[in-house]
Amino acid sequence: MTTKPLHNFHIPVMGLAYTIDSPIRVAQYGISSVISIIDDEILEKMKNFYNQKFNLDYLEITTKTEDYRAKRITAYLDMVDDIVNQKFESFKQEISKNKETLKEFIAMLPNTSHLKNSLQTFINQKTHWRTQIASFIESNLKPGSIDVNIMTKVDKDNYRRKEQLPVMYNDAHASLRGFAHSKISSSVVLSAGMNPRLYSYMEEFEDFFPDQNGVIKKKIILKVSDFRSAMIQGNFLAKKGLWVSEYRIESGLNCGGHAFATEGMLLGPIMEEFKQKKKELIESAHSLMVNALEQKGRSIVSQPLEMKITVQGGVGTFEEHQFLLSHYHVDSVGWGSPFLLVPEATSVDPETRNLLLKSKEDDLYLSNISPLGVPFNTVKGTSNEKLKYEKEAKGKYGSSCPKKLLALSKEFSMEGICTASQKYQNIKLKELQDEENGLTAKEFNKRKVDITDKACLCVGLVNSAYMEQNIKIKGEKQGVVICPGPNIAFFDKEVSLSEMVQHIYGNTNILPNNQRPHMFINELKMYVDYLKNEIAHSLLITHSQTKKWNVFKKNLLGGIEYYQDLFTTSPSFNKGLSDINLQLQKYKSLLIGIDIPQIEK
Repeated sequence: MTTKPLHNFHIPVMGLAYTIDSPIRVAQYGISSVISIIDDEILEKMKNFYNQKFNLDYLEITTKTEDYRAKRITAYLDMVDDIVNQKFESFKQEISKNKETLKEFIAMLPNTSHLKNSLQTFINQKTHWRTQIASFIESNLKPGSIDVNIMTKVDKDNYRRKEQLPVMYNDAHASLRGFAHSKISSSVVLSAGMNPRLYSYMEEFEDFFPDQNGVIKKKIILKVSDFRSAMIQGNFLAKKGLWVSEYRIESGLNCGGHAFATEGMLLGPIMEEFKQKKKELIESAHSLMVNALEQKGRSIVSQPLEMKITVQGGVGTFEEHQFLLSHYHVDSVGWGSPFLLVPEATSVDPETRNLLLKSKEDDLYLSNISPLGVPFNTVKGTSNEKLKYEKEAKGKYGSSCPKKLLALSKEFSMEGICTASQKYQNIKLKELQDEENGLTAKEFNKRKVDITDKACLCVGLVNSAYMEQNIKIKGEKQGVVICPGPNIAFFDKEVSLSEMVQHIYGNTNILPNNQRPHMFINELKMYVDYLKNEIAHSLLITHSQTKKWNVFKKNLLGGIEYYQDLFTTSPSFNKGLSDINLQLQKYKSLLIGIDIPQIEK
């Protein structure tokens, strides 16, 4: 069977549950997608839902089961693998018998695909095509990958009867174990930065190491925002004999969910550095990995294994997609938020999807609602936001915190408490009231908003999947939190999977006619706004902050110079070059005009 993916795009993880069952929906077409596996409760409920739907025999795993969290994850992934393989076999049968279905599938393949051309020849055959195509399909088609995501920061210590459990029962550790014990052969996407303890835990599982043929059953993907981070993390893992099979570069701000802003480094220059230094990344990791494998007495990999570079964050047109593939030589491009408007691909309730359809640029914003204390992209008008305002009008703040996945603050309890919880916010509001006389009204209100802004993401980010499938939601009514990237503002209609894929490959256009800035320009705007807001909202300015802002500004100006050269020399931008240059000049002038306070040491 071929090992080359059918598509040059993938669907990244979105929230805790927006891609919870995406492989079941799209993998039969060769499309890879990513499931978040941090919340075992929704995985168990979705397993029970699909278990019944497909007449499978997976048993329920209750919280009374030893190591239930990891076992639930394993069972869910095994079940998804069963369903994907079942649907893939049915799909192969269908396209080998029905030319109309075959035509629809061919339309969804990249125009540059040799497979597309080969399949087209069968359409034109009058006789014996069914026998020949069945053999061809068996050798050349494979389902999309069932990849998983673990946010490394969500690694809370767990307790039983007030006694702390061993580290292996921490949330991210249990998630990793659940994946490692599953039967699927795919990749784990590790996001949100380095967790040395979790990375070291990977050594305990055979599937993460290459076998005697250099094959890795469970591969490692690192989501990174710059080359330096990739080199540090990749070498750390290589010293343990572990290979990073893919670096997934994501825009710091032009993305969905948590936004980890760089120090003003823009996506274009970051991609250029990966392009120029990929060989260095490979050679460094390979040398370290070989030494580690020798020390462990494992099979040595004489030649470097495959290392992919992929990118995601704000892409919205075929031209942008193709430029990333051709100019930076990436292996795949992630299309996330636009797929929230594709019911066949993602798990979104009708009310929330309708909100996204109507959202404009001003409706999408970088919020402070995440209990992690990291800026979080979201949209105005969610049902969670409405319920929050209704509660606050009655003087009630915070969530009941039923899941405690983000109960990471040890300020008031060694067991951890979530900053979005009612318990935490009541304590902090009481403290604030005690200080009220010494604060101005502006300071008081700002600090109150900082406390009460936090939302229960554990519940809000999974409710949409429950609502779509009519699965009963227990506990306090909390509504839906959704985390699209700013790019969703330019998409304004629900589309089929086929339409979205054909849009990606340039065979149709689903965007409205209004002007949409290039993804690089849009990200630049976000970074300029981010710098301005950082300066404007800082109450206490220090020398280290001003130093950081100066570096940030310098990097942005350097990025603009890079883009001015890139856009001028690349034929890909001949069409809108004058507009792009005007926009670059505009943001350069804005940056130069930003006055950074000078503080003496």
